[in-house]
Amino acid sequence: MYLKNISIYSLSLIFILSSCSGKKEEEKTVYENTKFKEKEQNTVQLSDKQIQSVGLTTTAVQEKTMQKLVRLNGKVEISPSHISSISSIMGGHIKSINVINGSHFSKGQVLAVVEDPQFIQLQQDYLVTKAQLESARLNLNRQKDLNTSKASSDKTLQTAQADYSTLIATLKGLEEKLRIIGINAKGLSSGNIRSRINVYAPFNGFVSKILVNNGQYVNPSDTLFELINPAGLLLELKVFEKDVNDVKIGQEILVYNNQSPEKKSNAKIISIVPSIENGGSSIAVARLSTPNPDFIKGMYINAEVTVNSRYTTGLPNESVVSFENKNYIFEELGNKKFKMIPVNIGISDDQFTEILKVENLRDKKIVQNGAYSLLMLLKNKVE
Repeated sequence: MYLKNISIYSLSLIFILSSCSGKKEEEKTVYENTKFKEKEQNTVQLSDKQIQSVGLTTTAVQEKTMQKLVRLNGKVEISPSHISSISSIMGGHIKSINVINGSHFSKGQVLAVVEDPQFIQLQQDYLVTKAQLESARLNLNRQKDLNTSKASSDKTLQTAQADYSTLIATLKGLEEKLRIIGINAKGLSSGNIRSRINVYAPFNGFVSKILVNNGQYVNPSDTLFELINPAGLLLELKVFEKDVNDVKIGQEILVYNNQSPEKKSNAKIISIVPSIENGGSSIAVARLSTPNPDFIKGMYINAEVTVNSRYTTGLPNESVVSFENKNYIFEELGNKKFKMIPVNIGISDDQFTEILKVENLRDKKIVQNGAYSLLMLLKNKVE
C-alpha cells in the first residue's frame, strides 16, 4: 500500500513538471513569434511584377549645400489707410450709380450722381455775389475820387471799402464750396447752372461695398461707397514658432494662391508681430513688389522663404515618407526585400531633405522612387 502511494505521487509529480515545462516552452515560442512578427512588420517583400509596376529606384545619402525652405500660409488683407469711405459733400437724392460691387475704377471716374435744389441755390448765390462785387468795386472807386476832392466823408469811403472786402470774402467762400462739389466757378454763368453734382473716384481701385440705391436721400455724413486702393494690399502670413527665428524683416519671399500655384509673385516682409499666439504661431506682414490683380482681399495664399544655407547630408524628397507624424525611409536588403527605417529630418528644399544622424545609413541603398508605394504595401500587410 505504501509503495502504491509512492508510485501515484511520483507519477503526479512527473505530470506536473512536464506540464510546467511544456508551458514554458509554449510561452517561449509565443514570445519568439511575437518578436519575429514585430520585426517582420517593418519589412516588405516584393515580386518582380510589383517592382516593375512601382518603378522602384534606389539612391544613397549625399552631401550638398542646402537651404531651408520655410513654407507659410495666410490671407490677403488691405491696410486700413487704403480703405476709403466715400460720401457726398452736400446732401441730396441719388440720381444714378455708375459702378457695381467689385468693379474697378480709375481716378476721377464718376461713381454716382447726386441731385438737389441747394446746388442751384449755391451757384445762384455765387453769381449774385459776383455781380454785387463788381458794383461794390465801382462804388469804391467813385468814393475814392469823391473823397479826394472832399466831396464825400471818410466814413462813406470806409463803408464802401468794407462792403467791397466783405463781398470778396463771400465770393471766395462760395467759389471754394463749388470747387469741393466739383463745379468750376470760373466757367459758371446763368446759362449753365445745374442741379446735379458728380461723386468722383479719388484714386485707382475697386469697389468693396455700395451702401445706397437710386432715389435715396443722403446726408453729407452718409457713406455711399467703400473703396479699396490696391496699393495698400498686404499679405498676413502665419509663422510657426519653430520658424520664427528664421523669418526676418526685409526678406524676399515668393507668394502664390491655391488656384495658380505655378504663378509666383515676389514680395518682401515689412513687419513681424513680436508675439506667439495660442496656436503657436506669429504673424509676418509682407507687401507685393509689384501690383498683382490676381490677389484680392480675403484670398488664402501660400508663401516660401529661403533661409539658412549650409553644407549637409540628405536624400531626395521622394525617399522620405511620413506616417502618423513620423518620418521614414526604406533600405534595400536584397532579394527584393525592403526595410522601413525611422529617421529625423532637418531642413528641406524643392529637391532634397536633410537627414540627421546618417552614420548608419552610409553606403546603404535607399529607395527613391517608390518609397510611398512601399509604405502603402506595408500598411496593408500590417492591417
